[in-house]
This record gives sequence, C-alpha cells and structure tokens, in this order.
Amino acid sequence: MTGIMDSVEMPKLPENQKTFAGIPEAVFLEEIDTFMSQPENENCEKVLQRLDEQHGKYRFMACNLEARRRKLKSQIPDLERSLEMVNVLRKEDEERETQFLLSDQVFIKTLVPPTKTVYLWLGASVMLEYPLDEAEALLNQNITSAVGNLKSVEHDQDFLRDQITTTEVNMARVYNWGVKKRQAATKTTATTPA
Repeated sequence: MTGIMDSVEMPKLPENQKTFAGIPEAVFLEEIDTFMSQPENENCEKVLQRLDEQHGKYRFMACNLEARRRKLKSQIPDLERSLEMVNVLRKEDEERETQFLLSDQVFIKTLVPPTKTVYLWLGASVMLEYPLDEAEALLNQNITSAVGNLKSVEHDQDFLRDQITTTEVNMARVYNWGVKKRQAATKTTATTPA
C-alpha cells in the first residue's frame, strides 16, 4: 500500500479553504482581556459554554473523520487484492483448481476455467460483469480515488487536531481569567471596610 500512497498526490484544496471538509478555524485568543470586554462576552460561564459547544462539535467531526479513515484504510487493500486477482485471471490459460469460502468455516473446491471477464461488486448490492481490461482500469481508478480521499481525510484530521488544541487552550485561558476576576473581586470586598 505504501507504493500507491506515494504515487498518488493529495488533491488540491479549494481556493481560500484550509480543509476539504470545510472545518471552521478556531481563533486563538491572544488578548483575553480585550476578548472578554466585548459585549457578547460579558459572562465567563457563557463564553466557556460556547467554547465547550465548539469543542464538542470538533470532537464529533474527529470521530466522523476517523471512521471514514478506517473505512478507506480497509478499502484500499481490498481493491488491491481485486486488481491482483484480475492480473492472475489474465495470465491463466488452463483450468485451475481452487477453494472458495461458501459460508463461515465452509470451503468448497472448484475448477475455474480461463476467462476474459470478471464480476465486480460496485456496492449497494450491485455486481457487474467487466472485461478484464475494463475491470483493471476501473480498479486502478478506484484505488487512486480512495488514496486521494485518504490523504485528504488525513489532512483534515491534522487540521482538526490543531483546532481542538486551540479550543482547549482558549477554554483554559477564559477559565483562568474568570478565576482571577473572582479572586480580585473577593480581595476587593474583603479589604473594603463595612
């Protein structure tokens, strides 16, 4: 799989976008006092709630991307094995005895005659017959597409990790700002004579 991974380039990102999936970028809060003085940020708890909601959305996206990556990682070897089988069938010029899986733990012996066609599962319970040349072209195209998709998903995962980290740092900074404000308010009320 490494050979095909190196030969396929990652697709180009759409203009003015940093991800393929359109993941929103988390803004790092450099000036926390300026940020918290904005009218929509009057309450520290509400800001933390918004950041926590954003963090949850990022985590949800991360789970979806990971599931998609796992699916593509398992799909690529399957496509490569299918392509390998097409090449084996192309070289055959006489009957060949083989075993195939009938059901769990049950195999059956059979003779496979030389063939010029092969049946491919396309998904959604659809199987079509292809000549060997067309099957090879389709499988190569599907492998290239799957590898490109895998690279774009991995790129999005890297970007998403950065956004999660930025959001977590922002949450910590807002929380610490709130703690300092509460401590300052407590000191002020403690030192003010009654």
